[in-house]
Amino acid sequence: MTQQNTYRIPKLDYLVLLPILALAFYIAFIPHQGYSYPVHIDEWVHWAYSNAALRTGSATFVDPFLGQSTIGLGTNLEASFHLFWGVFHQISGISWLTIFKYFPGIVFVVTVLSVYIMGRRAGFGWEAALFTCLIITTVGILGPGFLVPVAMGLLFIPLSLFLAFNFRTIWSYVVLFIFTCFLLAIHAPTAIGLAIVLAPYILLNLKGNFKHSLGITLAMAIPFLAPFPWIFDMLLPTAKSLLVPQPLLEYVQLPRIVQTYGYLPILFCLLGTFLLAMRGGKENYGLVLGLLALLAMVAIFHSLHYGIDTMYYRGLMYMMLLISIVAGAGLMGVKNLKLPERLNAQLKVPLITKNVGLILCLALVGLTLAVGIPNRQNIPYYRMIDSEDYQAFVWIRENVDNKHEKAILDPWKATAFTAVTERKVLTRIHGYPKPSDEEAYDFLNGGCRDTTFLRENGISIVYTQGSVDNPDLVEQEMKHVYLLKEANSVRE
Repeated sequence: MTQQNTYRIPKLDYLVLLPILALAFYIAFIPHQGYSYPVHIDEWVHWAYSNAALRTGSATFVDPFLGQSTIGLGTNLEASFHLFWGVFHQISGISWLTIFKYFPGIVFVVTVLSVYIMGRRAGFGWEAALFTCLIITTVGILGPGFLVPVAMGLLFIPLSLFLAFNFRTIWSYVVLFIFTCFLLAIHAPTAIGLAIVLAPYILLNLKGNFKHSLGITLAMAIPFLAPFPWIFDMLLPTAKSLLVPQPLLEYVQLPRIVQTYGYLPILFCLLGTFLLAMRGGKENYGLVLGLLALLAMVAIFHSLHYGIDTMYYRGLMYMMLLISIVAGAGLMGVKNLKLPERLNAQLKVPLITKNVGLILCLALVGLTLAVGIPNRQNIPYYRMIDSEDYQAFVWIRENVDNKHEKAILDPWKATAFTAVTERKVLTRIHGYPKPSDEEAYDFLNGGCRDTTFLRENGISIVYTQGSVDNPDLVEQEMKHVYLLKEANSVRE
């Protein structure tokens, strides 16, 4: 290969990479199209927790929603995620609405770029990056379309694989140690998922490169033992849960996820598995076996219901990432396909025969995107509030006196209410309805007549778009906002 060609190939790669990164941003932006607010309830929770951490200046704070418990490092294993985005929000001055709308796409672009960096040394950088763009986002398993810890943690898996596969210095182990610490701080399941993926590669290196296996093992094991001692308190309950079958959530169905992700990428993954196994080498074997380890974990939980439910639901995300990377190897195999010289001579169409692999590759990429993009556009997402709700919440935050600490409103909207207003609520829906949710609906649907109910629960703010038949509630200049008469107070 000439020096001129050595430079030409990377430049071509970069030209291909730019539209792939644009595609990654678009795929992650789909849930937020035409909607200016966080989509998933977990995003609203992270907004509220980040604000609470900023107000207290600590990772330990009173539950901002109900005020009935304390959130601390022992119960909030995503504390560093909240601190990271809270500090970023304060330093950058970027609004929460902008962060939750656009930064899922930005984070996903970095993830796809990380996959490209990892795959490029093996010869399938942009191919793996392309398939990574197709990782789906759903309400049940989350994904890159939401600003959640699993989506942020996802980008550290290809970076860690890149370090483990290509570097054997003390500094590479230090960086891997830092990555593992960060993952444990923002999303422990992703750190465990990374350990599962790297375990086969570590075992393969025990013979022939023991020091490298030891370095990777220590870099990933020490963070579990030293900086996070409260994890020890979780070991015994977690071990016991492995022996008890766990129920599957109805809305997390593996066949539907496979269908939505796409059968063609999965076929490319099968081809890539074969090609990597044929190519050989500890890195290739490690990648394939890491994918198989994830598949085994997911299959056992899905079929037999044994395992850790969180690792199953989030493991689907790691599984799609590894399938995408290996599918890139399959696409590389198609791109490099060459016809036998005898057949080339017989066909006498050199432009086609010499580029048959590339032509077939482009056709299959076009088919994959033609099917995959509409599938992702058709994934359903809920929306918790509308612009009228948001404007009312902002008005309460900026105009209602701070002595009004608690509100009652539709429990489905209550999580967003606390995130925006920084006020507590009587109850909120997160997961499944509770008796307190029914009480709230009965009060609101009954014309909000029960003043005794408000006083007994310390409620002085009512937000409802229904009728209000209570002389003790005074409607404010902002429509649908009512304050209890005795405590009626609006900032001058």
